[in-house]
Amino acid sequence: MKDIYSAIKVTDNVYWVGAIDWTIRDFHGYTTPHGSTYNAYLVMADDITLIDTVKAPFMDEMLSRIKSVIEPSKIKYIVSNHSEMDHSGCLPEVIDFIKPQKVFASTVGVKTLKELFHDKHEIIPVKDGETLSLGNMELTFMETRMIHWPDSMFTYLTKDELLFSQDAFGMHRATFERFADEIPAATLEYEGATYYANIVLPYSAIVLKTLEKVAAAGLKIKIIAPDHGPIWRKDIGWIIDLYKKWALQKPTAKAVVVYAAMWRSTEKMARAISEALAQAGVKVRLMSMNEVHRSEVVYELLDAGALIVGSPTLNNNILPQMADVMTYLKGLKPVNKIGAAFGSYGWSGESVKHLEAILKEMKVDVVAESVAVKNNPGIDVLEKCHELGKTIAAELQKRSIS
Repeated sequence: MKDIYSAIKVTDNVYWVGAIDWTIRDFHGYTTPHGSTYNAYLVMADDITLIDTVKAPFMDEMLSRIKSVIEPSKIKYIVSNHSEMDHSGCLPEVIDFIKPQKVFASTVGVKTLKELFHDKHEIIPVKDGETLSLGNMELTFMETRMIHWPDSMFTYLTKDELLFSQDAFGMHRATFERFADEIPAATLEYEGATYYANIVLPYSAIVLKTLEKVAAAGLKIKIIAPDHGPIWRKDIGWIIDLYKKWALQKPTAKAVVVYAAMWRSTEKMARAISEALAQAGVKVRLMSMNEVHRSEVVYELLDAGALIVGSPTLNNNILPQMADVMTYLKGLKPVNKIGAAFGSYGWSGESVKHLEAILKEMKVDVVAESVAVKNNPGIDVLEKCHELGKTIAAELQKRSIS
């Protein structure tokens, strides 16, 4: 069968040879309604080099794109920047097919690839700052551990001032547009923030140190080529500045009210709290976990200063959908938040205490007294909820940057 996929030229020396996944809708708990891409890159140096591979089912697509430029057997080196299976899933088969002279990964990447595939392919470790001559070009490797796996690294192509950034500066979006400047800025910011919040957020302190490390190295970066989403070739400073902003998590005058309900009692409380926040000039996102996905919540929380959570009691605990989102948020480790809890109950009433405990585990500063009601809230309880909202708003406006 004739190959139907084509490579896309990034520079005179680099081609995108990745794959587009139009159908993926979940990425380890993060919803991906617009699919994703698995980006791989071909460096046409004297020693031709493949940067990363793709998820296993998409190997043929990647090879087809490579064949539109060269015969795959001409590839001398393969570099694995990140050993997560969406980038390394077909690596053993690609090595067998191409038979490159050498395959490189970070020191941790070598161990991780062995643990994933248990095969006998030799992977050569490269150290932070090490360079690799490609004849007429040179690659420099930079360890970026925990952005977002221990094995992660950047690879820098000096001649083109191009940074292969693995999962950093990426996003999940299936599209034929390969470059960020072909996509509306609002879409880029939304998808980039959603990706950051759901993937990179726990490692924000490391992100800031890595950005400092890159700046200190004096790397001139004209192009950023990530492993997911579009390639950045214009306004590079824009996405870097957004990463700094997202990593700092400076609180704004925004509150996210997250709740689940059985018979609308907790919903009425959530609405009263939200109304008070809005009346006080706070930007509010009211999110019912009966309807909303967890990854949407963390996107909204990224720039918020307050997290207010509510649930009825079910079997001495919180509702499963609230347990789901609270576990997810706790793992993502958002910082600089204030908050409170609320909820309803029929007889035992433990939900609010459980929510308070989780907030404290998350290091959310609980600044308002929680509100709990037996069965349906009357006007007196709704007034307490309104006061809770006012208290949060006043405290938030003291601490927020806007």
